[in-house]
Amino acid sequence: MFIDSHCHLDRLDLSEYDNNLDNVVNAAKIANVTEMLCVSVTLKEFPLMVEKTKHYENVSLTCGAHPLNQDDIINTEELLELAQHQRVIAIGETGLDYYYAPETKELQQDSFRKHIQVAKQLKKPLIIHTRDAQEDTLAIMREEGADEIGGILHCFTESWEMAEQAIELGFYISFSGIVTFKNANALRSVAAKVPNNRFLIETDAPYLAPVPHRGKQNQPAYVVEVAKHLASIRGQSVEEIAKLSTDNFNHLFDR
Repeated sequence: MFIDSHCHLDRLDLSEYDNNLDNVVNAAKIANVTEMLCVSVTLKEFPLMVEKTKHYENVSLTCGAHPLNQDDIINTEELLELAQHQRVIAIGETGLDYYYAPETKELQQDSFRKHIQVAKQLKKPLIIHTRDAQEDTLAIMREEGADEIGGILHCFTESWEMAEQAIELGFYISFSGIVTFKNANALRSVAAKVPNNRFLIETDAPYLAPVPHRGKQNQPAYVVEVAKHLASIRGQSVEEIAKLSTDNFNHLFDR
């Protein structure tokens, strides 16, 4: 069985699925994807995400504000209150993205620190987005004690050196459909090195659909394609990738 460790079910264009999220969840089930982690990107939209996914026992949630959603200073009290929802198992996604919004660097850093502080208070792992901000991401993780709760560097596209340091801090490295892209040789080199007990798989749906679905809207069922490519890269069977990534997810969330 497979677990999609990062998706955005609330952001899917459901017109492609007869305007029914059931069809997406059922497609995942047919593909043997038994669980999905639906990831929050704004606190404002969190209640709607809860509402849209409330009927699915195999969909867990996170709570947080994406680093590119920095219209205002993060409200720590609001994050703390929302993140105590019984279905929330992680905090984020949070982190730093200097590729798209270097002008909000200070806001991003402040938000990232607050997310780590809330995660430690609630004892829930972090979901971290990082792009073109390796040094600052790792520095803040260390300064704020992110190693006390661990978490995931999701949709990883950075260097092996960063992956290695994150692993030393107790984090997991999650690979998305990007690992299937033609120009992702450097990422595939990283994927080959991550230890068996430290990798996860994800879709980041509706974004970044893997080959052979590239160009289409992504969905959790497609996480199987990520697993297939990882199996080839790592010299393992698809069944091994499924078991290892599922065991890693369950270990991270103490199941």
